[in-house]
Amino acid sequence: MKILITGAGGFVGRRMAEFFSGSGHTVVGVDRNDPPAIKDPSVFSWIQADTTEPGGWQEAVGSADAVINLAGKNIFGRWSEKTKNEIYESRIRTTANVVAAFSGNRSQILLSTSAVGFYGDRGDELLDEEKNNGDDFLARVCVDWEKEANRAAEKGVRVANMRFGLIMGRNGGALKMMLPAFKAFVGGPLGTGRQYMPWIHIEDLISAHAFVLSNAGISGPVNCCSPNPIRNEVFARALGKVLGRPTVFRVPNSPYPLPWASWER
Repeated sequence: MKILITGAGGFVGRRMAEFFSGSGHTVVGVDRNDPPAIKDPSVFSWIQADTTEPGGWQEAVGSADAVINLAGKNIFGRWSEKTKNEIYESRIRTTANVVAAFSGNRSQILLSTSAVGFYGDRGDELLDEEKNNGDDFLARVCVDWEKEANRAAEKGVRVANMRFGLIMGRNGGALKMMLPAFKAFVGGPLGTGRQYMPWIHIEDLISAHAFVLSNAGISGPVNCCSPNPIRNEVFARALGKVLGRPTVFRVPNSPYPLPWASWER
């Protein structure tokens, strides 16, 4: 299978590319950044491009059997109106360009990233697909992101919207943001600590994508997270124990956005 990965230079994209190119597939990575070291050009190639803009890179979409759409500006950081617009546009415009490039004349697959932020902050409410989406900024991004991806179905493409939980793994993901504070002895729960943290390990996230690719009956929303979400306070204590650090500090507020539920509950 020929698999094209947008956002291939990111934490998830790099691991996806390594896995699939090492599993008998041909991978084309697309990213605005310089390519990584490529060991075998016969199974892994690179296109340097800004996927928010139409361009020659779209030809590779048309010839791919599957597209894993990961591109989007990192949500961690201070949220100015400019940053929020970049978070939104980087996802919606890339996805629109991917969909526009599908030929419609053969069977193709789109695994397009979304997030469990689709549901918004719902506290202890038990959620299923009969529930409405949330109405905060990240929820609205996810709704429009999935809507854009679903347009590919009109061309006969099998579309799965992969709703990521917090990604755990070495050298990236949510842990990369959390570890410095914990290692400096100032890590701890956020506010009450009662908010849920739907999480997934990077290896399980990759396996979920491989499973969906190989099972033709799967389409629509796919929640990529552990079946056992935990509260932030429990997670903070576990991380502190592993690192040998106390978790007595509580964070009352933060200039950074949090891709899990509000800590005010």
